[in-house]
Amino acid sequence: MCLAPAILVYALFVFVPVIWSAYYGFFDWKGIGEARFIGLKNYVEIAQDPIFWRTLKNNLIFVLASVFGQLPIALVLGILLSKNNGLQRFIRSAVFMPMVLSSVVIGMVWQYMYHPQIGILNFLLDKLGLSAWKLQWLSDPAIAIFSLTPPLIWSFVGLYLILFISALQNIPGEIHDAAKIDGVDGFRKLVSITLPMIWGTLQVAIVLCISGSLKSFDLVYVMTKGGPAHATELLATYMYNSTFSSYRYGFGSAISTSIVLISLLFIGISQWLTNRKSNA
Repeated sequence: MCLAPAILVYALFVFVPVIWSAYYGFFDWKGIGEARFIGLKNYVEIAQDPIFWRTLKNNLIFVLASVFGQLPIALVLGILLSKNNGLQRFIRSAVFMPMVLSSVVIGMVWQYMYHPQIGILNFLLDKLGLSAWKLQWLSDPAIAIFSLTPPLIWSFVGLYLILFISALQNIPGEIHDAAKIDGVDGFRKLVSITLPMIWGTLQVAIVLCISGSLKSFDLVYVMTKGGPAHATELLATYMYNSTFSSYRYGFGSAISTSIVLISLLFIGISQWLTNRKSNA
């Protein structure tokens, strides 16, 4: 009973909008006026739209960059910074700092770093004699989506660093002492002791990575607005542009429902794979 108010508020602001959005996905509705029931036509149009499949591919790149970029970096940093001396606390705070910054600020900072004329990245390449490597980082459709992955990784490493440090500090000291006596250290200790002991935290981190990557919006919208030529369009920006630029609220609702279903599918696959690993 004590949880009832919190559950009620959560349901009101999370479950009800999701259900309401799924409902309007079956209608042709422009946000005002009468909504006309059209069944699955919105979903058929989504499946036939090449932009949707482009956005899904881009989101998959973001998911892979998050899971195989943010988590390994955060885990290594967590192992190196798990002690509580002053220097390590300072470094942890510095790594966590992007989490307290606005995504708009982060997007603008990285946008200036990637600028082809005044950006620090091309400037450093010039100074290092690597002028041939200078690129139009956010204007070239072939590389624009990959240019967005470093700011994405940098923004959220701090969150997973804190999660992993908490998990690592909860490993009983007796286990480390026993491993030391048995001569287990280095990489073998990481694989045989550390990872199995924090596997539950790692599973939670993977879920957060996938769900966060699939609803990424603000960073991409600030830096590229989904361009050039939909090269950096994500599911969330595709939904936003379809809803508020074209005033197709029913179609946008269908896209948002599709994002929820795709997220559940990816999370289910990740949990199945990690559960198989933990039971092996």
